[in-house]
Amino acid sequence: MEAENNWKGAEQHYLNAGDWKGAVNMYRASSMWEDAYRVAKNKGGQQASQQVAFLWAKSLGGDSAVKLLTKFNLLEISIDYACEIYQFEFAFDLARTGMKSKMSDVHYKYAMALEDDGKFEEAEKEFVKAHKPREAVLMYIHNQDWANAQRVAEEHDPDSVAEVLLGQAKDVFSSKNYPHFESLLLRAQRPELIIKYYQDSGMWVDALRVCREYLPNHLPALQAEYDQVGAEGSRDVDSLLAQAKEWEQNGEYKAAVDCLLKVNTSITKDQSTIIKAWTEAAELTTKYLEGQQAVEMAKVLGPRLLGVQQHNLAAQVYLGVDMIKEAIDTFIHAEEWNKAKRVAKELEPSYEEYVDDRYKNWLRKQGRAEQLADVDIIGALDLLVEQGQWLKCLETAKQNGPQVLHKYVALYATQLIKDGHPLEALALYVKYDAPCYSQNYNIYKRIAVDMFNMSGLSGPDAYSSWAKLRNMLLRLISSDAGSAVHDEFDTLLVISHYYAARCAYKEVKTLDHLVAKLSTSLLRHTDVIPADKAFFEAGIDSRAVGQESEAFVFLNHYLDLCEAIEEGNVDLLDYSDFNNTDFPVEIPLPATLHVSSQEHEEVKEWVLAISMDQKVDQVLLLDERGLTPSSLTSSNRSGPPAIPCVVSGYPVMSHRGRNPVEFKRPGKQANRDDWNKLMMAAKMAPETQITDILSFIAEWCGGVPGFTFQ
Repeated sequence: MEAENNWKGAEQHYLNAGDWKGAVNMYRASSMWEDAYRVAKNKGGQQASQQVAFLWAKSLGGDSAVKLLTKFNLLEISIDYACEIYQFEFAFDLARTGMKSKMSDVHYKYAMALEDDGKFEEAEKEFVKAHKPREAVLMYIHNQDWANAQRVAEEHDPDSVAEVLLGQAKDVFSSKNYPHFESLLLRAQRPELIIKYYQDSGMWVDALRVCREYLPNHLPALQAEYDQVGAEGSRDVDSLLAQAKEWEQNGEYKAAVDCLLKVNTSITKDQSTIIKAWTEAAELTTKYLEGQQAVEMAKVLGPRLLGVQQHNLAAQVYLGVDMIKEAIDTFIHAEEWNKAKRVAKELEPSYEEYVDDRYKNWLRKQGRAEQLADVDIIGALDLLVEQGQWLKCLETAKQNGPQVLHKYVALYATQLIKDGHPLEALALYVKYDAPCYSQNYNIYKRIAVDMFNMSGLSGPDAYSSWAKLRNMLLRLISSDAGSAVHDEFDTLLVISHYYAARCAYKEVKTLDHLVAKLSTSLLRHTDVIPADKAFFEAGIDSRAVGQESEAFVFLNHYLDLCEAIEEGNVDLLDYSDFNNTDFPVEIPLPATLHVSSQEHEEVKEWVLAISMDQKVDQVLLLDERGLTPSSLTSSNRSGPPAIPCVVSGYPVMSHRGRNPVEFKRPGKQANRDDWNKLMMAAKMAPETQITDILSFIAEWCGGVPGFTFQ
């Protein structure tokens, strides 16, 4: 009809199909904007109609666009929307023509967009046009573009000049360009800040100089503060250094060294002054002192230099008096292992083994697997395991081949499972892949079973967890087809697919019946999944779609299971209600309850209420086979079971009406109605996980002719 220009007829068909957007797009394509607006307003609501009006106006431009938007009282909203989607040219056009009061706002928003794009010069112009020059100043300050910040401030916002100077001064001070720093703060008329910076950095001489020159009235107070924090000690240091220099000039090197060694923390807190004094003492010792005099000085100087992290200098002092062991220990203390090895090798080879032993012990204590790996990769990896550095262990193992890697992945996964973290264990195999190693099969099964036993994984937000498990199991059975454990993994795959699909279906209201079907289908796997949780979920989901008879039977059995679990007696269970199902009877009794006490009490009250309601049949409904609709059992009870639908888990029954959807892989089918519901949901809710479910089914089942998975 659309091709024949039968617009109204085509519109009606679009609306009947629930595709009002298609009708809007049809009218838009034909420039029938009034009809497009009408449909959007009637079917899509306010937001949709506003968007159509915006596009309509944009197609008109100029005065016509303004008149149209004014008519719909959308002019200001459309200007804001144009800015949001970076259609600034249109925003300016609308504001300039119909709402000049918005021009400043548009300029401002355009400026911010330009700033985000790094177009600072253009952004500056727009900030100025928006009457917000201070924003341009702050932009340049943020980028430390001081010249432009100052230029804009001087030209457009004089009040910001001081702020620019302060920011630049802070930056310059950190780079120790003190003359420039002073000139900036003096231009800002803030000499007190110069003094404060120097005080905080312990530069008292400079602080006093600036105070004396620019704030003489504050000099007495600053001088008193200086005296209080140790000015007297500073003069003592100067005296000691001057005296040491005099001894050195007179050739009294021992006296000079003694004088320099008196400089310590008791007379000054300036670490650099102390290090400088001791460095001069070391140089004098190695250059001029000899014999026992030199040895005694080395014994004093060495530990002091070590204490201030001057390891190389300390080692030089020791080597100068042939204290080889002390020099080696100094390098070991500094973790300068190559230097320690070189000294031992060149000067005293008998210490080489000593250095090697210390190095290995240090590597173990420090967890330096990289270095230890050069000698013993397995030892290094085991060391990382002992220290709990699993991630580092795995990254190191990864560099040594898949066999080594997966040995430690398995160890870590086992630890995570033991600690109750199956999701983290699964994440390991998602990251590093799950190889078909038979020794790993129990780990994979344990991850799956532990996830089946977890609470809080039934909502849509749990989809990714189930999808990861499902995908891992699919890769395993694809790589290990025909093995003894293939069937077991295939069962785990089916269960994880049902859980993943159920999470995805819960995002789409129209798929509630499929949610109930999957929960019911999961009951045939209660020999693997916890029975109390399975019957609880099946009952709740059946009740949600109005299947009160099924809900009653499932929830009543759930209560019986809870009683049996608490009593530890499986004989308390009665399975007579399930004679016509394919649910297993011999199942392991869960060790603990999986449903919260609040949910449990709500179920008890509901079951009690329904048990007294004569209108609800308190039995499972049967189909024409004399079986429950979910049962895969053949109608004669002896034939092969039906194929489960990959969408719902229910049996695929071709004789019930429509032909089933047959996939390329044998044994994979879907009920036509369930499949169509899923396809429609994918089309109507593309933002959900339904499309991922379809992609998985395509991979698992080999695709289906006539359908495309995206």
